[in-house]
Amino acid sequence: MECDFSTSTGASSPSSFSLSVTESPQAVNTPDTQRSVLFDEDIAADPLDIGGDASPSFIMVVGGLGYIGSHTVLELMRANYNVLIIDDLSNSYESVLHRIRALATEHFATLSKSVPTLHFQQLDYRSPLMRSILASYSIYSVYSKPSAASTGRFPYSALQRTDSGIDMEPEDTPEPTLRRESRITGVIHFAAYKSVEESIRMPLKYYMNNVCGMVEFLGLLEEFGIKNFVFSSSATVYGEGANCGVPLREELCVHHPETFCDDDGFERQAVPGVMGLTSPYGRSKFMCESILADIARSDPSWSITALRYFNPVGCHESGLLGEDPRQKPSNLIPVIATVLTGTKPVLDIFGTDWNTPDGTAVRDFIHVVDLAQGHIAALAASAAGRIKSSFRTYNLGTGRGHTVREVHQSLQTTSGRTIPVREVGRRAGDVGFCVAEVRRAENELAWRAKKTLKDCSVDVWNFTKGQCPTTGEVPDGMEY
Repeated sequence: MECDFSTSTGASSPSSFSLSVTESPQAVNTPDTQRSVLFDEDIAADPLDIGGDASPSFIMVVGGLGYIGSHTVLELMRANYNVLIIDDLSNSYESVLHRIRALATEHFATLSKSVPTLHFQQLDYRSPLMRSILASYSIYSVYSKPSAASTGRFPYSALQRTDSGIDMEPEDTPEPTLRRESRITGVIHFAAYKSVEESIRMPLKYYMNNVCGMVEFLGLLEEFGIKNFVFSSSATVYGEGANCGVPLREELCVHHPETFCDDDGFERQAVPGVMGLTSPYGRSKFMCESILADIARSDPSWSITALRYFNPVGCHESGLLGEDPRQKPSNLIPVIATVLTGTKPVLDIFGTDWNTPDGTAVRDFIHVVDLAQGHIAALAASAAGRIKSSFRTYNLGTGRGHTVREVHQSLQTTSGRTIPVREVGRRAGDVGFCVAEVRRAENELAWRAKKTLKDCSVDVWNFTKGQCPTTGEVPDGMEY
C-alpha cells in the first residue's frame, strides 16, 4: 500500500512508503524496536520536495504514532505546526497516520485553510540513519564573518605598519563560511518503554532505550543545532513521595538546588534528589531529567521542558484516535476496554487496602487531548520566553484524584454494561496516591486541563465500540 503523507495543499509528495499493516499480537513484553527505515528511491533523491515555501519549519515528534504522540501530532497540526513524525511502529500502527491526516483535513476544511505539512519516517530514533534524516532538514547558507572595519576590532595581524607607525585602515577581507541551520525548530520526545511491571523484570532494556538512547540522540541534536526539547516525563519520578497524601509539587523532585515559595508564602530551598523511586521505569525518567538538567545548566542556549504526566486517559472525541498498543495493555483504561469488548473476562483491581476512601488507589486521570495541548503550551511558552530557566519541569494533571473504583463505575455507567472485577493484591512498584499540584503549569504555560472523568469515559467508550485498530479504515465523510 503506497501512502502519501504530505498534507500541504498543492504540494508535491515529500515521502511515500510501502508499509504492510499487521495484526495486533497479544505479547506480554514490549517488542524490541525495529532498526530499519523504508525509503522510496524518490525520497532518497529529494526528501524535502515539499513545494511552496522553500524552508518551512517543523516540529519533530519522536514516537508520534503512539497513544499520546498521535494526539499531540493532531493538536500540533491544528495549531498550524508542520510536523515530522519519527516512529518505528514497534508499538503503534501505520493506520494511525491516516486517521491523523483525516482529522486534520476535516478541521482545516471547516476553516477553508490549507493543512500543515505532515512528514513520516519509519525509524528507530536510535538508528544511525537519524543523522541522514536530520541532515535532510538542514538549510545551508553562505555567511560572511563581520569584517574588522565593520566591527572596529582589528586583530594585531591585520594592522598595517608604515614608516609613520600603525595604519588603522587594514584591508577589509571578510571570510565567507558555510552556516547550517535546521528546519526542525523543536523536538517532542515520546520514544520510551513505559511499563512499570516490565521494567522490574527487564531493567536493562529500559535503561538501554530510555536513558542511553536519549543521550545519544541529544548528542545528535546538538550537532545539528536543535536545542528546543520537550521531554515526556512521568509522575513516577516522585517515588514514595506520592504516598504523602497531598498533591505533588515539582519542587519535591529537583536536580539542582531550587528556591521556591511554599503555600504560606515563605521562601524555601529544594534539595536535589527524590525519595524512594519504586521502579526502573521511574528511575529511567529521573535519570533522563537529571541529564537534561545538567545539559541545560552547562549550555543555557538549550530550552528544555520536562512534562511530568500523571495518568493519561481518554481518546479523541471522533473515536478515530485512542489507546491501541501492539502489546498486551497494562494501564487501567485500555484494560477496561478489553473487558468491554469481551477480549478479557474480568478487570483485576490491584490492591484494595490502600489508605483511600474506598481502599483502591487514587490517581490523577488527565484526558489525553488536554495532555497533548500541554505540549503545544510548552512550545509556545518557550518561544515567548516565559519559561524561567533553560531546564524546567511541569506537572500535567488535573489536580483532582479519582479511585480505581470510581473509574470503573464511570465506564460502567457510560457504556451501560457490567464490567466484572476481581480483587487481587498490590502490584510491585505501585503507589496508593498520586495527584498533581498544577499551579506552575497554569501560571507559566497558561495551560489548564479542561476535561472531566465523564468526558474521558464517553470518549473511551466511543473509541472502544467503534474502533478498527489495524485496518486503516476511515469512516464515511472522512476521506483522505
